[in-house]
Amino acid sequence: MTFLTLAAAPPATSKAAPATDPLVELRHWWDGSVAWVNSHWLQIAIAVGAGLIIYFLLSLARSFALKRAHSAPGQFTMTDIVGRVIAKTKSIVLAIVAIRLVAGYASPPALVMETIRFVFTIAVVLQVAIWAREIVLGLIQRRAAEGHNETLANAMGIIRILISVALFAVAAIVILDNMGVNVTGLVAGLGIGGIAIGLAAQGIFSDLFASLSIIFDRPFRVGEAIKYDNSVGTVERIGLKTTHLRSINGELLVISNTNLLSKEITNYANLHKRRVQFAIGVVYQTTPEMLRALPALLRGQVEAENHEFIRSSFLGFGASSLDFELVADIHSDDYSEVIAARTAIGVRVFEEMTKAGYDFAYPTQTTFTAAPDGTMILPYAESVTMKTPKAAAE
Repeated sequence: MTFLTLAAAPPATSKAAPATDPLVELRHWWDGSVAWVNSHWLQIAIAVGAGLIIYFLLSLARSFALKRAHSAPGQFTMTDIVGRVIAKTKSIVLAIVAIRLVAGYASPPALVMETIRFVFTIAVVLQVAIWAREIVLGLIQRRAAEGHNETLANAMGIIRILISVALFAVAAIVILDNMGVNVTGLVAGLGIGGIAIGLAAQGIFSDLFASLSIIFDRPFRVGEAIKYDNSVGTVERIGLKTTHLRSINGELLVISNTNLLSKEITNYANLHKRRVQFAIGVVYQTTPEMLRALPALLRGQVEAENHEFIRSSFLGFGASSLDFELVADIHSDDYSEVIAARTAIGVRVFEEMTKAGYDFAYPTQTTFTAAPDGTMILPYAESVTMKTPKAAAE
């Protein structure tokens, strides 16, 4: 008798994988961590000890460097800036650095190692951003202290904000990039946003950067006399948007920093000597001997006033004068003294030339009258008498 045996069909398997239970994953991680501790307890103890030693040494080095920096004299010096940078070094960053240096020795699980690397990256990037901010701000403040610039000191608030935003934006991009995030779109978005903001505030940023250019490049300083375009004045204030000049006539000139740098500026502050010139014209009736003696006479007047004689020479034949020039240098930084010296030289030249018999020329015209036959006669000819109508009829 034959029996047929029917095998039961195997149950159908589900295509979808069962969802992972977080509690199960946490249990697996805990078990793995316990096993790691049990099998590597000696390495972990050595790593913890080495980490504490490294942290202690780093803290000691920070304290020593900070003490040396604070003991150095002066404010806003390079030593002071280094001290400020060291003071901004966080203790938690030193601890994270120590952990990262010894983590590999204990052979931690992959998840723990990745966590340590991630925290280390964030801490170091943020710390570098803080250091960079302190260095930049310290150098700017040092520049402001050197020039005693009130404008830059007042602008430090907005400068600090701009530098902080720029540096920490870069730090955030670096952190996201290390996390595996595609930052290309973020960088492009920030670039477009920056362009939009720049276009909207173009005038403000233009004057602001022009102000910083004036502060750092120092084409002039407060209290110096400059010539801008056709105006001459003394710089009273350098602002974030405008610069104030007090003209020689007393008016206050308010000029945009952008416009101020767009034209040629003449700074009279660094002139240790100034050159003055005189144009002197004598009449054509002056004798040749007097003309030859005139340059020496002019030189004597400059030297009598204790100034530097440069030259005195004949320039040419003018419309109504024989033209000479007198050039001298006055060694003084004070423009008032230069004006007074120029006046003294001019008065002395006039006095001595008058005593020597020189006549100063001025625009003149001589009219000549011609007779009917073309002969030149005086305007009122003595040889010509008025004829009466009767005599003319005869």
